[in-house]
Amino acid sequence: MTQPFDAIIVGAGQAGPSLAARLAKVGRKVALIERHLLGGTCVNTGCTPTKALVASAHAAHLARRGVDFGVTTGPVSVNMRAVKARMDAIVNKSRSGLEKWLGSTQNCTVIREQARFTGPHAMRAGQEDYEAEQIFLNVGARPMVQKMPGADTVPFLTSTSILSLDELPEHLVVVGGGYVGLEFAQIFRRFGCQVTIVEKSSRLASREDEDASRVIHEIFAGEGIDIRLNANCIHLEQRDRGVSVGLECDEGAPHVDGSHVLLAVGRVPNTGDLNLAAAGIDADEHGYIRVDEGLQTNVPGIFALGDCNGCGAFTHTSYNDYEIVADNLLGGATRKVSDRIPASAIYIDPPLARVGMSEAEVRKSGKPALMGVRPMTRVSRAIEKGETAGFIKVLVDAESKQILGATVFGVGGDEAVHCILTAMYARQPASLLTHSVHIHPTVAELIPTTFGELKPLA
Repeated sequence: MTQPFDAIIVGAGQAGPSLAARLAKVGRKVALIERHLLGGTCVNTGCTPTKALVASAHAAHLARRGVDFGVTTGPVSVNMRAVKARMDAIVNKSRSGLEKWLGSTQNCTVIREQARFTGPHAMRAGQEDYEAEQIFLNVGARPMVQKMPGADTVPFLTSTSILSLDELPEHLVVVGGGYVGLEFAQIFRRFGCQVTIVEKSSRLASREDEDASRVIHEIFAGEGIDIRLNANCIHLEQRDRGVSVGLECDEGAPHVDGSHVLLAVGRVPNTGDLNLAAAGIDADEHGYIRVDEGLQTNVPGIFALGDCNGCGAFTHTSYNDYEIVADNLLGGATRKVSDRIPASAIYIDPPLARVGMSEAEVRKSGKPALMGVRPMTRVSRAIEKGETAGFIKVLVDAESKQILGATVFGVGGDEAVHCILTAMYARQPASLLTHSVHIHPTVAELIPTTFGELKPLA
């Protein structure tokens, strides 16, 4: 017998539980279907565990730098089992809190099964059938396993499986110099491992501006991370004591031998086993579900939220997807995906935060623009903390004086950047920040100064 609900939500990542609770609060009968762990990528294999590792790595790094601050320390070592125990405790607390919240939510039924469509508004989860006029897909994404020679026979790690390590690799080879690869490379180098990054592009963090990539390269090389760029024909080979990554670079050895290899080459949406065709739902060639500005698919009443819709690959964009859908359906709003301003951060140390357009994007647009840049070596707070890598960069429309974008790359940058983001959402001109008085001594206090030093973008 088919069980009827007012709404079915598939996936318990950042958007799913909040949407379930809000719908249930207004009396809707909701089924939340999750095949694995509540909390999705962020809580279980993404933000929460990795930022716990970043914190442990920073502690080890700072301890080794004690002499720079007049502090004498002995040899620094890392107990990976203790690091993992701390990480697991943080993850478990977050997940158990979510489970308790959903378990006490009236009108919400949590179903632990794999769901797939059997019709436009019908699904099967396990051996049971369900139907609802509204269905919300929040199924997320998973690490991509790139089809490279050797990957089918040689053991490798992903951003998920590497979190299970309770012993330190002797030599970690990271294939991929993007956000995920960079974070893990620095983490394990600071844990004391030998680390090599293999990147097919000509620079690290190739989505960022060239000046940011250059600083990242300098930081990583300074910490003893080997970097191999322009790596073509990447392939894996088994060795007696580990794994060999074969590559063709402009210079250097044709192979990198390591004890472990991490493939950090992107992510793919978890849509392949939903049987989208049975519901007539459109997806692109990569499996991302096509949605309109309100996140509705081509099938009325069916929505896609979070990483699976290709409109954002971050926890904050997934949660904003929930806000858009809930406000539009329950509050009579007309919120759109295009209303949000791109914002992201790379949680290397120091962090790199970016909002709006990059310098490269502004140049490509042809907009007449102004730019201000201040290195962290001229930020008192950074000097006092002994962390002067990075810079502040702001971009402004030369005609309207509206802020186009900014990068705050340096200590505290992931927090300081939000004053710029808020001004952009308020559609205030750059003069708002130029005339603002920020607290001294902070990193953010130099943001008004940087806006006051704008020059034409040559």
